[in-house]
Amino acid sequence: MTMIRTERKYIELLRILKEHKDPMGAKRLSELMADRGFVLSDRAVQYYLSYLDSMGFTEKVGNLGRILTATGVEETDNALVDDRIGFIISKLERLAYRSTFDPETSTGDVAYNLSIVPEESFENVKTAFDEVIQAGCGFFNSYRIVDRDPRIPSGSVGLITLCSISMDGVFQRKGIPVKMAYGGRLEIVQGTPKRFKDLIGYRGTTIDPLELFISSGLTSIKSFTQSKTGIALANVREVPYSAKTRVEETIHLMNKCGFVFPVTMGNQVFNLIPNPYRLSIVAFSGLNYIGNTVEHGIEITTEIGAGNIQFSKVMETN
Repeated sequence: MTMIRTERKYIELLRILKEHKDPMGAKRLSELMADRGFVLSDRAVQYYLSYLDSMGFTEKVGNLGRILTATGVEETDNALVDDRIGFIISKLERLAYRSTFDPETSTGDVAYNLSIVPEESFENVKTAFDEVIQAGCGFFNSYRIVDRDPRIPSGSVGLITLCSISMDGVFQRKGIPVKMAYGGRLEIVQGTPKRFKDLIGYRGTTIDPLELFISSGLTSIKSFTQSKTGIALANVREVPYSAKTRVEETIHLMNKCGFVFPVTMGNQVFNLIPNPYRLSIVAFSGLNYIGNTVEHGIEITTEIGAGNIQFSKVMETN
């Protein structure tokens, strides 16, 4: 089964370093990661190690390689259970904070997901991505093809899709408090969204909810792109209801830049519990691109919230 790889790469690197007491370099770590099902180039491992260094989990020992810090040991001990609860939302919130996109000028950085596919599958993947754009169920109406990145192995192609956490960054910069509340499976019948089949809260999970729905085969995005009836992925955000006017103005500006949301919003939407003080914003997820590809039976590996990138680079044509 095709799986989406997110924080698991970081966790596995930490576990390997804990199991091997001596400093380890990128080449050896790449070999050991491959044994665990993670095929990464030496340069890609260096990229992930730099992130772990910045988090204080690892440190370099001259030219010998990396070792775990005391913080890294503690993180590794707890990562598979307690400390991984909330890991996803913490990572996404960090990306939101680093997003500097200004919809009034179409400048600044946005958060993105990075998908990697075999070169021989690229045209089929592109078709699957285009189907999502045509159906209007992607968070953003375009994607970026990349082939020069240390995380992309030889014989593969990378595709960048915008992560919906970019929206949170825009809201925050405009002084609108926002909380990513749920990821869910949204039932749509003849083009009309009806209800959430399932919802998972972001703050009580060790895995991205939408990744779980995709890998468990609980979506029918392909059906939706073909017949307007199916189950697609959507997120629910919450903002103060008093910010409704500013939220609507911000959404209008983002729509003009190519962002496709909301599905709906209000203080009572679909089968969510009503709250007169809370405005719920339902938006299709950028992971619908990935889900549709998986449903087509195409191998694809995706890092959710891979980083931040200039919006202008996403808009460049290849």
